[in-house]
Amino acid sequence: MAPRLVIAVAADHAGFPLKQRVLDLVRAHGHEAIDLGTDSTAPVDYPDVAQRLGEAIQRGDADRGVLLCGSGVGAAVAACKLVGIRAAVCHDTYSAHQGVEHDDMNVLALGARIIGPELVAELVGAYLGAAFTHDERHVRRLAKIAALERR
Repeated sequence: MAPRLVIAVAADHAGFPLKQRVLDLVRAHGHEAIDLGTDSTAPVDYPDVAQRLGEAIQRGDADRGVLLCGSGVGAAVAACKLVGIRAAVCHDTYSAHQGVEHDDMNVLALGARIIGPELVAELVGAYLGAAFTHDERHVRRLAKIAALERR
């Protein structure tokens, strides 16, 4: 069985309609979920939401995160500006698990205006069920990404 993880979940106003579904899924998979907002469909800026989630991971308050916005793209771009955050939009299950296994992806970004609650369940399940392989080639590539961050 996979270790119990702490998963931060955050959404902007466009992602809010699927946020509770993600929180419930995280808990149903046996992990702890941290709700980082937003709490309504009132407009908020996705960079602020991405920063809040990314900093929770950086501080060690969460192991990974799920970030929701309209398309997933803006939130992922913003999250990737934070050192050590590897966010990607995944709207297919292969990418959701392979991103963790090969790239040590620590933030799953989802587009709430693109996908529905059933696909969210499959994606979150694939993401949570995956673990980084620590294969030499993947470790080497992550070291190169870390070097880019230090530039």
